[in-house]
Amino acid sequence: MAGQVGEKPSETAIRVELVDRDGTTVGTEGKLDAHLAPGRLHRAFSVFLFDARGRLLLQRRAGGKYHSPLVWSNTCCGHPHPGEAPFLAAARRTAEELGAAPVMLAEAGTVVYELQDPDSGLVEREYNHLFVGEAPERLRPDPDEVAETAFASPVELAALRERSVFSVWFTTVLEASLPEIRRRFPEAGW
Repeated sequence: MAGQVGEKPSETAIRVELVDRDGTTVGTEGKLDAHLAPGRLHRAFSVFLFDARGRLLLQRRAGGKYHSPLVWSNTCCGHPHPGEAPFLAAARRTAEELGAAPVMLAEAGTVVYELQDPDSGLVEREYNHLFVGEAPERLRPDPDEVAETAFASPVELAALRERSVFSVWFTTVLEASLPEIRRRFPEAGW
């Protein structure tokens, strides 16, 4: 029965916050509808967590995801609920997906982009809030969200990207986060 405690809402029931190019809220839309061509500009977040050696925690998205299943991506990404602060949403979803909260999470700016996923035809028109932090020591990924995780140095990431598919947004959000990543992890080679 829908609406029971602990039950995840369906993708069609989830709403996202529509924004203008300055990030001002202008309304809400169903999550899936906001991603259908031509797409609607909406608020999102991307999280990048690192271990003590400065290696990035990547996740391979679960096969049951409606968008970009079984592709590699950043530690966590998603959409705040309408009215929810992006920082709180990023911490909440990271804990939900990975089974543990991020450590020392900090804002790393925003980036606006429009990207089409060639496999699904879905459109990422996002005003994306970026966050960088440290990975928790123990992960218990939710198998409905995450197929696998891996830590990667810049060299290991480059090798993985040559042989694996990554989310359409990965390069854009990583590059926009690099100033804060380099500030936080200066010896890691990012």
